[in-house]
Amino acid sequence: MATTVEQLIEQAMTLPSESRARLADLLVESLEGDDLGRIEQLWITEAKRRRDEVRAGTVETVPGEEGMRQVRDSVRR
Repeated sequence: MATTVEQLIEQAMTLPSESRARLADLLVESLEGDDLGRIEQLWITEAKRRRDEVRAGTVETVPGEEGMRQVRDSVRR
């Protein structure tokens, strides 16, 4: 039986953080140049949008440690 993407994700999420980071890097590197260029452009657009929201005061920033705690808590649920 073939492994599904969902099964791969489930297995990957059990890896230590260093291994997950390495896997993520390898997956990104495996993308075609055109795909990667498109993804990069989308991230630039997103970063600018977020920057503008902060400058306009429409969002409240969260210190990095607090943000990471919130992310970890939500992943544990």
